[in-house]
Amino acid sequence: MNPPAGASLREGLAVVGRGIKGQPRWFAVAVVGSVIYGVMTSLTAAAIGYVVREAVTPAIESRSVTAGQLWFIGGVMGAVVLTTIVGVIGRRIAGGVAMYNLGAMYRQRVTRQYLRLPLAWHHRHPSGQLLSNANADVEATWNIFAPLPMALGVVVMLVFGIVQMVVVDPWLALVGLLVFPMLFVANVAFQRAMSPRVTRAQQLRADVSEVAHESFEAALIVKSLGREDHEAERFRAVTHELRDANIEVGRTRGRFDPAIEAIPTIGTLSVLFVGTLRVRSGQLSAAEVVQIAYLFSILAFPVRALGWVLAELPRAVVGWRRVSAVLDATGSMEYGSRELPRGHAGHLQAEGLAYAYEIETEQGDPDLNAAVVDVTLDVAPGSTVALVGPTGSGKSTLTNLVMRLVDPDTGAVLVDDVDLREVRRGGVSDVAALVAQQTFMFDDSVRGNVTLGQDHDDEKVWRSLEVAQATGFVRQLGQGLDTHVGERGASLSGGQRQRIALARAVIRDPQLLVLDDATSAVDPSVEQAILARLREQSSGTTVLVVAYRMATILLADEVVYMEQGRVVDHGTHDTLVSRCAGYERLVTAYAREAAERDAIAADEEVSR
Repeated sequence: MNPPAGASLREGLAVVGRGIKGQPRWFAVAVVGSVIYGVMTSLTAAAIGYVVREAVTPAIESRSVTAGQLWFIGGVMGAVVLTTIVGVIGRRIAGGVAMYNLGAMYRQRVTRQYLRLPLAWHHRHPSGQLLSNANADVEATWNIFAPLPMALGVVVMLVFGIVQMVVVDPWLALVGLLVFPMLFVANVAFQRAMSPRVTRAQQLRADVSEVAHESFEAALIVKSLGREDHEAERFRAVTHELRDANIEVGRTRGRFDPAIEAIPTIGTLSVLFVGTLRVRSGQLSAAEVVQIAYLFSILAFPVRALGWVLAELPRAVVGWRRVSAVLDATGSMEYGSRELPRGHAGHLQAEGLAYAYEIETEQGDPDLNAAVVDVTLDVAPGSTVALVGPTGSGKSTLTNLVMRLVDPDTGAVLVDDVDLREVRRGGVSDVAALVAQQTFMFDDSVRGNVTLGQDHDDEKVWRSLEVAQATGFVRQLGQGLDTHVGERGASLSGGQRQRIALARAVIRDPQLLVLDDATSAVDPSVEQAILARLREQSSGTTVLVVAYRMATILLADEVVYMEQGRVVDHGTHDTLVSRCAGYERLVTAYAREAAERDAIAADEEVSR
């Protein structure tokens, strides 16, 4: 439901006030330039009247023009024009700087807020919407500062213009006093008609961004499953909605523009009509009529700036609502001031952890989906613990809690008896590293993707790649460590990306290393070599690994088996196989299936 027009106007003025506070100096310069422009524009009519009276009329009467008269006309009009140009340049440059500074300022604020907000908040908001908030919505909020200084100068221009008309002739001034309110009423009606249409168009811009971003992110799925036509149709539908909304905005503008353009013209014609009658009666001179008629003609276009401001207000309000929804978002992670001990493997403990994702029902109501329920762990320093469980058992969520990417609803995560919520910002990532199954590569070199901007020499980079079993393929790349991997590592295979991601974690010498099925895309033999090297290197590192393959599980000192977000059992692999039916079924599933296939094949062979 769209807000009342009055509410939109009040909100728009509040947005303007917030922008002025953000850029007071540049806005003040823009307003001064606009005032100069407004004053000099209105004085142009007076200058023309003065020139007509003092030079043009005498020249016509004498039927000759002297050099002095030409210099007089050129000097007066040149001074007025040059001063007006100074005002225009000052208004445009300062207004543009204010607008772009506000855009940059609020993009930074939105981006910083994205970094501050917890992962749980990001789970509830599509990335396409977040891109729209930081770009299109910020732009829509502050674009009003392009016409705003001019509109303020127009107000000054109108005041000076009306004063001039009253001084010259009150009757002609009365025509102006009728025309300008008509213009204002027309612009207000225009703003009220535009508000809901602009609101819808702005929302659809965000929808288009969301669909496009989603399609780009899922390019591999779309291509591999032959869903190009479906995605094209989905994008076509939302873009056509935006097209129709923009056409409706244009139609509305088209209905009002002729009326708004016609009102000043009607005013000029009225002035000429009334002025001619008063010249005929001897009450006015031709120069005074020309002065006022010209004043009307030059005021007609600048007055449209008021309409531009009113037209931009609804878009600014919509943009600000979407931006402020991010800036005012709650759920931030609070940090303490404590440091985690360094120089030894971390002692990881989880006490009664519980976490639920917020989901939306078909009716649009919020609901909770429990992912981790009353989980307690104790991972000894320097040990390797494997998290094992069926899909959806909460393993990845538990790794997010351990790395403090999200905070538990209840319970606590401790490293060396320090609650992670008491650690300073960035303190957890200084001593812990996570390697996820879905690895991300930056459009940078191999070296840049391993170091991530930290100061590590090439020798340490190669050692980390060696642990991750990545030195072989990196040396074969065209430029070795300097080889650019392309956007999202497009030039690398899935296993190569995972190994570089492992090296990225190893180079940080973490005291706690969390691997969320981080070797799923590499060959089993390579995986065993990687895990063996990690175990050799991990005397000062505690390793928590989400495992599916037997090779990974067998390298662990302890196995924790999870089902439906709970820890069902823990112990060595042999112990769990003997006493935990769920674990035994899961880890022997592949072997059972292979045995069943072999038995079926043998029976078929015998039957032949």
